Amino acid sequence: MSDEFDAVVDTVRTRVSPTDDEQAQLQRVADAVIADAEAAIADLPVEAEVVQVGSTARGTWTAGDRDVDVFVCFPPSLDREQLEEYGLVVGHDVLPDGREEYAEHPYVVGEREGYAIDLVPCYAVAGATEIKSAVDRTPFHTRYLQARLDDDSAGEVRVAKQFLKGIGVYGSDLRTRGFSGYLAELLVLEYGGFREFVEAVADWHPPVRLDPERHGTETFDDPLVVIDPTDPERNVAAVLSATNVATLQHYARDLLAEPRASLFTEDDPAPFTAADIEAAVSQRETTPVALRFAAPDVVDDQLWPQLRKSLGGLCSELDRRGFEVLRSAAFVEGDNGAEEAPDGESQERDAVLLLEFAVAQRPAVERHEGPPVHVREHASGFFEKYDDNSEVAGPFIDGGRYVVERPRVFTTATGFLSSDAVYEVGLGPRIESALESGYDVLVGTDIATLADGFGVDLAIYFAPKP
Repeated sequence: MSDEFDAVVDTVRTRVSPTDDEQAQLQRVADAVIADAEAAIADLPVEAEVVQVGSTARGTWTAGDRDVDVFVCFPPSLDREQLEEYGLVVGHDVLPDGREEYAEHPYVVGEREGYAIDLVPCYAVAGATEIKSAVDRTPFHTRYLQARLDDDSAGEVRVAKQFLKGIGVYGSDLRTRGFSGYLAELLVLEYGGFREFVEAVADWHPPVRLDPERHGTETFDDPLVVIDPTDPERNVAAVLSATNVATLQHYARDLLAEPRASLFTEDDPAPFTAADIEAAVSQRETTPVALRFAAPDVVDDQLWPQLRKSLGGLCSELDRRGFEVLRSAAFVEGDNGAEEAPDGESQERDAVLLLEFAVAQRPAVERHEGPPVHVREHASGFFEKYDDNSEVAGPFIDGGRYVVERPRVFTTATGFLSSDAVYEVGLGPRIESALESGYDVLVGTDIATLADGFGVDLAIYFAPKP
């Protein structure tokens, strides 16, 4: 089995390692961007250092990657407004056809000879614990890893990254909530190689805490805690979901039991057709209800937390009202298998909140329990409230407390989801605004109309895998 595992890893390592020509070409472009940025800085009334960061600086990028990250490090004495102004001046000078994007502050992205360039301003702070913006840590991460990675360990990191990509847990964006490249690099260094990493993961018992520099000063309530070697107060794995930790464990065991290269290849299922969706709904005998609406025009790292918050709020309220949600999911058009809009163009896309009900209809009345009779003041108030109400049955006494059976406001989940009551739950603010602009409610086999745009999402939903 060891020989079989090693053979698979060797094959993958060869496939994901950039050739010498690829590396030389990328570095030539990166060096040109750095030189242009330094020339642009010379015209500013401030000094700054330009550094290449990220996986291309650390030699851990995989073949085919064409992303180059360059940071312009300004003095900490510069105020935020000047940092942003000078950063954009440099960015637009180097990338005249670039566009502005916004994380904690604006930066410029563009293209140079087919490579995607991010040109980001940051503060040149003395240490990662003194950061003034989140991106200030990045140069410290690069320096830390450059001092510890060699060609062999960089190759092990590439294999680990490809494995994480293949099983769908790579990326620290708030849609994926997976493993960042920096986290993958730290884990491979911590365990000494890809195989050792996989073997350790297979035996993890979360919560797992790793502290490479043994300097952590904080406790965290996360399934995986990896203390940032450059910042004792930060968990590198903070964004990682418990689901993705468990998914990695599942496939680590799978890889060890049956080594195969297919686990290193991203493979979305074939999209469900309308007929596939209708068949799945009919076979399950549940009641799926989908809310389809125009997605707010915000970046995904703002959109996805609000989608999850909204979905959670709806599920909680429907559960409180007696409707049993079997499973739920959120989809955004274009996230799985659809074409993306060209760079710089606004992309109009729809979003879906899908709730699948095991119980979607309730009786016309509901039981409403009051206080125990012996709690005189509250019990009397409850009794008086309902005593002359002809619409309720009761009050009567059951188990020592007053009870009434009153008309249910909503007898179907669809009725609730079609009403203004949805705005009374904990929706994300941008999702609430989007719903107020109008949404479609699709029930049962009517969700088959989602095949166009959400076919892959529904294939994943109705035929789930770890």
